[in-house]
Formats: sequence, C-alpha cells, structure tokens
Amino acid sequence: MRAFNRLILLMMILIAVCFAAANLLLSQQHTAVAREYRVQIERAAADIAAVGEENLDLALYPMLLRVERYPEDSDAAVKDSAFFAGADSEYALRRVDGKLYRFDYRDNSGDSIAASFWVVNLTIALVAALLLGTLIYLRSRMLAPFRRLSEVPFELAKGNLTRPLGENKSRYFGRFVWGMDLLREKLETQKADELKLRKDRKTLILSLSHDINTPLSAIRLYAHALAKNIYDQPDKNREIAENIEAKAAEIEGYVSEMIRASGEEFVTPDVRDSEFYLAAVIEQINRYYADKLLLLRTTFTVGEFTDCLLKGDADRAIEVLQNLLENAIKYGDGREIRILVTEEEDCRLVAVTNTGNTLPENELPHVFESFWRGSNASRREGSGLGLFICRTLMHRMGGEVFAKITGEEMTVTAVFRKA
Repeated sequence: MRAFNRLILLMMILIAVCFAAANLLLSQQHTAVAREYRVQIERAAADIAAVGEENLDLALYPMLLRVERYPEDSDAAVKDSAFFAGADSEYALRRVDGKLYRFDYRDNSGDSIAASFWVVNLTIALVAALLLGTLIYLRSRMLAPFRRLSEVPFELAKGNLTRPLGENKSRYFGRFVWGMDLLREKLETQKADELKLRKDRKTLILSLSHDINTPLSAIRLYAHALAKNIYDQPDKNREIAENIEAKAAEIEGYVSEMIRASGEEFVTPDVRDSEFYLAAVIEQINRYYADKLLLLRTTFTVGEFTDCLLKGDADRAIEVLQNLLENAIKYGDGREIRILVTEEEDCRLVAVTNTGNTLPENELPHVFESFWRGSNASRREGSGLGLFICRTLMHRMGGEVFAKITGEEMTVTAVFRKA
C-alpha cells in the first residue's frame, strides 16, 4: 500500500510539472505572438521607403488597420489634434524618410493565447482528475480489500479456521472471498474429520489390543502346559494344538481388521452424485497440462472424441485424471503422454498413456493398493496413495479404473458411466 501511495504522490508531482511546463510554453508563445505586429510595422515602413506610401498593400499586413502620414501643410496644433483624434485603435509612430507615419494595428493575440491557455489547462486538469480518480478508486476498491484478504492464507496456514471471512461486495474480490471461505470451511471440515478419525482409530486400536489379549493369554497358557508336559494324552495334546490354532486365527482376524482400518478408513472423499460433460473436464485438464508439459518438452496429445454427459462429480473426475497425469509425468521417460477417449457400451473410457514404463509386469496387480509403491519408485517422492485414491473415487462415482502394460508404455484407464 505504501508503494501505491508513493505512486499517487509521484503522479501528482508529474501533473504539477506538466501544468508548469504548459503555462511556461504558453507564456513564451504569447511573447512571440505579441511581437508580430511590430514586425509587420517595420516591414510596412520599409516598403513605404522602397515603393512609396501610395503603393503600400495593406493586405500583406493582416494586423495593420491603416497607415496615415502626418500632415505637414497645416498648423501644428490643428495637425496634432486632427492626426491623433481619429485613433480609435492602438497605433505606433515611425519616421520614414523624414516623414512621420502612424500605423494603426489590431493585436488580437491576447485573446487566442488566453483561449489556448484555458483549453490546455482545462485539458491537463481533466486528465489529472481522471488519472488521480482512477488511482484512488483502485486503491480503495482493489488494493485496500486485497490487503485485508492477504492475511487470510497466513491465518489458514496457522490453523485459524473458525473465523468466517467478512462479506465483500466488490465485483473484483467477491468470488475470491467466496472461494476462500469455501476453502476455510473445507479445511475446517477436514480438520474435524481428521480429529474424529484419530479418535476412532485410537479407540479401535485400544479395543482390538484388549481383544487380542484374551486369545493371546490362552495361547500363552496352552504353551506353558505343553512346555511342562502336563498333558500326556495324545488326544488332549491334539485338542490344545487345535485351540492354539483357533486362537491364532482369531488374532490374525484382529490384525487384519487393524490393517484395514489404518489402510482405508483415512480416505473419505466427498463425491457429489451429479452429472457433467466430458468435454469440460478434458478441456480443463488440457488447459493446465499443455503448458506444463510444453515446459518439460514432453509431447502431449489429446485424441478426438465426441462430447457426452457422464455420471459423477466433475471436480472428482478432474482429480482422478490429474493423478493419472502426474503419475505419467513422474514415472514416464518424458518423451510422450497421450489421452485417448474411447466408447464401450454405456461407458466412456479415458486412457492416459506414457512412454518409458519401468514397472515390472508382476507388480501391476498391486498398483491400486494403499501405501504400495513399486520397485521403480525408490528414487521418487510419493506416498503410494495416488492410484488408490483414484480407484476409491471412481468406485464412488460408479466407475472403474485399471492399468495395463504394453511394451514400454504404461496405460491407466478411467471408466466413466454415461448419464
């Protein structure tokens, strides 16, 4: 804001300089024009000396009204009164060849200069008012609201999610404030869900740990009895072994439940049951990744397709395709990435293919598992959740996703159902 205030001050200084310069130029012009009638008088006097008074052409001197010679054949008092009585305009006296001449002239330069002065100054004032008005409008309507909003990301980063954003009716930031408030509400909801999930997971683990203690104690007791050789009958030993096996299976079930809870329950995406156009999703993906892949010098093509209405959530569909493209960028060789849309029964298949596949064929069935990372991901950052989230989202939208390897190319296909 201070920088913008300095800009306004600088503009005011420049406007003042323009005012001063314009008025100085007009003053100089007035001085130059004011001398013009004198020039014409001198020229007329020179012409009288050269060709005579009777041959003087006043049309050549637009500022001269008439030229009159001082009469020499009358009394001086009479001559003076007669000579000067008819001077109804400004005049100047010049002596030519010993004779006195009166040159009546009209000096209308002041009117034109005054008119120019007002026109120039009013124009500069109008431009200055518009410019300063625009700067002040930008300061009050755009910069001041944006300065207040600039603190919002820092507050969100600190975790201050409970205070809603103030309403802003500005045509420039109304949608931005609305979007930021939606983001705040989303983060607040996710924070609450995360806390609830942590509580549920902790409760689950404590409950399962307690449940595991019962069969574990029984196994320990049976093992102690076998170690002390308390039972010497083969049938009793067989019964104890079967009990140990049953308790071990019970513990295995608890462990599987813990693994499932820690592996899947953290993903709770909100998917709207709606409809969207395929072209709108592909267009947004193409708009973002065309520039990004151009910078990476990766050939990026989108095959031709016919638009149609699909079932599901447009935002989640974009998220799925973004995950597929990010994987293609991360694990491909950077030469080429293609998007191909095909039709099969009542579905549309959107396939993302990248060259330079390095995933072994035997690892392909595991790519959609949570926290699983292939042998080709050892030197790349990631959590192993991208394709797992894609599968979860596609299932919630009534679709499917699958992967295949063809030679040195990897293709992951998202299957959307038509509306």
